Amino acid sequence: MSDALPKQVDLRTLAEPLYRGSVQNLHEFPGQPGFMLCQTTESGSVFDVGSIFTIEGNDLNRALFRHAAYQRLAQPQTWHRVEQAIAKADLPKDFEALLSRGVLPQLKERGALTHHVGMVDAQSGAVCQQGMPQHPSCWNVVRRFPVMHPTQRRLMGHHVYDYGQFHQNSTYVIPLEYIVRFGLTTGSSVMRKYQALGGLEQRQYALELGVEGELQPWNMLPRPIFDFTSKYEPEDRAVSKQEALLMSGLGAEVFDASIQMALLGAWALREMLEQAGLQLWDLKWEFAVDGDDLLFVDTIDADSFRATATLPVENRQAVVHYNKQAMRDYYRLLCPDWYAGINRAKQEAARSGAAFKQVLRQGQQSGEYPPTPQVAAEFLQIQADKTACLRKLVQGELSAAEVSAQLRALGLAEIDFYRSHAALEAWLKLNAVD
Repeated sequence: MSDALPKQVDLRTLAEPLYRGSVQNLHEFPGQPGFMLCQTTESGSVFDVGSIFTIEGNDLNRALFRHAAYQRLAQPQTWHRVEQAIAKADLPKDFEALLSRGVLPQLKERGALTHHVGMVDAQSGAVCQQGMPQHPSCWNVVRRFPVMHPTQRRLMGHHVYDYGQFHQNSTYVIPLEYIVRFGLTTGSSVMRKYQALGGLEQRQYALELGVEGELQPWNMLPRPIFDFTSKYEPEDRAVSKQEALLMSGLGAEVFDASIQMALLGAWALREMLEQAGLQLWDLKWEFAVDGDDLLFVDTIDADSFRATATLPVENRQAVVHYNKQAMRDYYRLLCPDWYAGINRAKQEAARSGAAFKQVLRQGQQSGEYPPTPQVAAEFLQIQADKTACLRKLVQGELSAAEVSAQLRALGLAEIDFYRSHAALEAWLKLNAVD
């Protein structure tokens, strides 16, 4: 990979994207094969169905938040603050010791390695590597890493995925999503799985996660826990720590370092969001390996973390989501038939081995599953205003106190939306904390 960082690009000369995703498009960087251009979009996706809604202004909001977050990760002072936060967190001493050795001293010295290079200025095309460009755009520049997909194979009549190639390469995107959880919410996959298990199985599952005792929603954990899902299979799949190690293609020592980076990076983002009066519950990271180096890669925005504020509702306390969970709740509560169809399509895809999106599309065309519903414009506007507030925070347009006040007002507007649609009680069942 070339060390020469790109300085400028003429966006008018770009070819068609290499990849069109649910929230971003990826382009070749002309004359720079070691780099790519990421164009964020206004589109949104939930439940692995692809782009099914748009939030006005979210393309720029996403790009700016990502640019700011990755710059923070690269700064040594960020990790000094993380060290101080960990010392104040009253963690179990053995866990605090695990976080304080190994990766953290390196991060304090040089900052984290990331794939992020900078943001393209919308007018000049210059790549801004430090601070904010004069004219922010929806375009970020990143280092390019090989993305390998596991091969689906048949094993005694079952479908499995072969990850052997990851053990034969030294530079690639690790085919896992690392999920760090400071606490558990009703909407988390962990709570849904836990509640579906019996007593002994519940205890075993909690211990596997690193939690002693019963799991309760809307409670912060004594220490953060982590788990993994597959990244390049047709549908995200929860995997054990043992399977994650084998899928990663890494040795145990390097894999342990990647877990430490995920945990420490979660604290770095937590500090950032707390400035806006938000509480971080969980987030997901992705990493690339390049020889001996581990790098933070892919997106970091409201699609990849779960942050909330607690507000009074009907003489109770409830959490409002400032992330993609708000859209998940909307579809579950106001589009229950469609949501049930999504789950049936996922079950059929798992049974047949076919791609979930293909099963869903064919089922919608035949009338087996309901068509994708349209989201109320009023609700989408609230979500747009939420992400715009976070953008103004990272750009320095508003103070942390001003952003916090605006986010609180938007949360109350969302509560009023559910009240006006006779869905507040159902929403409270998901989000009330008392």
